[in-house]
Amino acid sequence: MDSKKREHILELLEKNGRYEPKEIAAMLGLEIEEVKKEIESMEKEHIICGYHALVNWDKTDDDKISALIELKVIPQRGNGFDKIAEKIYQYPEVESLYLMSGGYDFTVILKKATMKEIAFFVSSKLAVIEEVQSTATHIVLVRYKDHGIPLVNIRKDMRMVVTP
Repeated sequence: MDSKKREHILELLEKNGRYEPKEIAAMLGLEIEEVKKEIESMEKEHIICGYHALVNWDKTDDDKISALIELKVIPQRGNGFDKIAEKIYQYPEVESLYLMSGGYDFTVILKKATMKEIAFFVSSKLAVIEEVQSTATHIVLVRYKDHGIPLVNIRKDMRMVVTP
């Protein structure tokens, strides 16, 4: 299968991981078996790394918060940032980890936790890593959009139409 068709399959699955191969095949004009085979192949190649539900936690009774932590580190000779990243992403509290450009080297996104758990994680696990120079912790207040999907109600224009 050519790379464009693969990208189209990936785009559809990224929008909705619940699409069945027959639905994808119908949307892209491909054979179902061809789509199944390609999805399996991309799972083996670790191009498709998993499937998940996008949850709007603000509409649940869950009162835990998410945090975004920026880290400034000293890269290691011969390993750059990879060994440091490996230390950090091993923690089960870490939802996502990104190497960034700019004032900080890493952005760590924590799973939902209490303020006390976040403070403990930063002070006793992240800040004590030898290569970490500084941290900046930001609390997520409201998620308006995630994975390209708005999580808030879109306001409808309620003004009355006036015509001359």
